[in-house]
Amino acid sequence: MWWGEQTELAIQNFAVSGEVFPLAVIHEIAAIKAAAAIVNSELGVIHLPDALLQCVVEVAEEIAAGQFDSEFPIDVFQTGSGTSSNMNVNEVIAAMANDRVRGSSSEESGRLQLHPNDHINASQSSNDVVPTAVHIAVARLIHERLIPSLGVLSRALRTGALRFEDAVKIGRTHLMDAVPVTLGQEFGGMARAVELGIERIQNSMVRLMELPLGGTATGTGLNAPPEFAGRVIEIIRRRTGLEFREAEDHFEAQGGRDALVEVSAMCRSVAISLYKIANDIRWMASGPMGGLQEVRLLSLQAGSSIMAGKTNPIMAEVVCQVVAQVIGNEAAVAFAGASGNFEMNVMVPVIARNVLSSVSLLAEAARSFADKCIDGLEPSLAHMRDTVSRSPMLSTALTTVLGYDAVRKIVHEAEASGRTIQQVVAEQGLLDSETLARLTDPLNLAHPGRAIPLAVGPAEGSSV
Repeated sequence: MWWGEQTELAIQNFAVSGEVFPLAVIHEIAAIKAAAAIVNSELGVIHLPDALLQCVVEVAEEIAAGQFDSEFPIDVFQTGSGTSSNMNVNEVIAAMANDRVRGSSSEESGRLQLHPNDHINASQSSNDVVPTAVHIAVARLIHERLIPSLGVLSRALRTGALRFEDAVKIGRTHLMDAVPVTLGQEFGGMARAVELGIERIQNSMVRLMELPLGGTATGTGLNAPPEFAGRVIEIIRRRTGLEFREAEDHFEAQGGRDALVEVSAMCRSVAISLYKIANDIRWMASGPMGGLQEVRLLSLQAGSSIMAGKTNPIMAEVVCQVVAQVIGNEAAVAFAGASGNFEMNVMVPVIARNVLSSVSLLAEAARSFADKCIDGLEPSLAHMRDTVSRSPMLSTALTTVLGYDAVRKIVHEAEASGRTIQQVVAEQGLLDSETLARLTDPLNLAHPGRAIPLAVGPAEGSSV
């Protein structure tokens, strides 16, 4: 192990959950340390021989690449600033770089001992470095995984919208029969919900791009050259390809974690959309005999340990469980985000943990749902046609011709007698056959813009 006294004390003090501080944030702290060493050397804040500076940068970059994750064992539930994990990174970099330079041929480098605070933490404070690392880790995870995964799901749903554009089915409001729709229309609505979710996430990232780095302990920037943050952030921009920038107001950036709270809230919004989509899919797939039976899902595994041949909507259930967790995460983040006192928030670690969890869970759930559910879904066309043909809601367009009260009586008679709407209307001679067929055609009802308007009244001799 390469950590030092401060890390050892933290390990002893924070034996709470057995869950370590998010490694994604550790990696970004290390990347900041690499950039900070270069900038501090250029600005004359630290004076290191080239060989030793190179060792610091190499070690920090290797940590950022995940090569020494076992060196960061501190519990996520720790000091609210994340100071312990910041010191953990400082100590490991200093110790490893000192060891490496001793094996080099540079006598001057070998005599100088790097100090975790004086050298590795120069021009920084845990209070600006840790939140900066959290912003970067969350932004990268959103950019590299969440948005692409939501894009996969959106495209799968758009494909379904095209495939099923004329697959007419019963619409539902209040879980009761409503006017016909197409499965394609429903899938198009689902796709749009995911696309709007992507927009919401992207809009929230604008605030996430502001980094607290440079504020040091309280936002004043004490002990950091004015140019330090901008030059380090430029290195971060080049490394990540994302448009990070120094905070416009360091007191805002230091005292609150509002950008992360906003991102968390947008994750919850996306999650709620996904719940609606997944829940609708599992309702549609319910059956095969006692449910709606409108779509058939891929059979990915046995659905029961006792009922052979049973297929369950397992991927929809995964999504719904992920949504439950994301909503819980968001509640914790909202509470933690409100826990700012004057110049700092005191719950940064738990905010980082939960926002990263939500982003990661949504990314994996969206992609898996697209690949293992939406892509393989097939409509039960014959069953949908049959249920639509017997639906009393086919009468809806008749109200424009016969009136609401007359149609209500027709619906009640059809339901009581087991006949169809068309049969009741035809038997009563209320409309001619062509008009009746046009006004009760399910595809016309689902696409009213395609139907030719009919300016007709009741059939001659009708009592209506």
